[in-house]
Amino acid sequence: VQLQASGGGLVQAGGSLRLSCAASGSIFSINGMGWYRQAPGKQRELVAHITSGGITNYGNSVKGRFTISRGDAKNTVYLRMNSLKPEDTAVYYCNAVDYGSRLHYWGQGTLVTVSS
Repeated sequence: VQLQASGGGLVQAGGSLRLSCAASGSIFSINGMGWYRQAPGKQRELVAHITSGGITNYGNSVKGRFTISRGDAKNTVYLRMNSLKPEDTAVYYCNAVDYGSRLHYWGQGTLVTVSS
């Protein structure tokens, strides 16, 4: 499985961005997709996750501001980020998971910078 993420960039606090991630390869094995982020000096943390059935899960710091969704083809996941804060600044990584084998796949990361 290969993941290609896009959509990061520089935005002012209070602004919005949308990240996209497209999966290719053995996508039939994917049960869930999502986003993690890692800020400098911090551990990677869950941002949002969505299952193939559409069940979503969000990190506490982004609840109510970020929305994860999947495209019609189910191999694409989007992250709509509203009301961005400087503390949202991080490298955002697309993730796909095969629940059966517990294999995780990672995209290359896309940088989101929120200026105050």
